[in-house]
Amino acid sequence: MEYIHAAMLLYRAGKPIDEDNLTKVLHAAGINVDPIKVKALVAALSEINIDEALKSAPTFMPMMAPAAPSAPTPAPAEEKPKEEEKKEEKKEEEALEGLAALFG
Repeated sequence: MEYIHAAMLLYRAGKPIDEDNLTKVLHAAGINVDPIKVKALVAALSEINIDEALKSAPTFMPMMAPAAPSAPTPAPAEEKPKEEEKKEEKKEEEALEGLAALFG
C-alpha cells in the first residue's frame, strides 16, 4: 500500500512516476524498497490514466452513527451481608480450582 501512496504523492506533486522517484520517496519514508515491486508498479501505472481513474473512483463519506445517549449512572449498590460475600468467594475459589485442574 505504501508503494501506491508514494506514487500518488508523486502524481499530486506533478513529478514523473518512475523507478528513481518512487524509490526516493519510499526511502524518505523509511521503507525498505523492493525494486521488483517498484518496477511492477511503474509498469502498471504507465498504462493507466490516473486522472480518469480518480474521477471514476467512487467517492463517499461514511455515515456517522448518531451518538448514543449516555447511560445513567447506577445508584451505589447496597452492601451485601458478609455471609453472601463469603459464599461468592467460595464459589470463585471452587471455579479457580476446577480451572487449575485443566492446566495441571
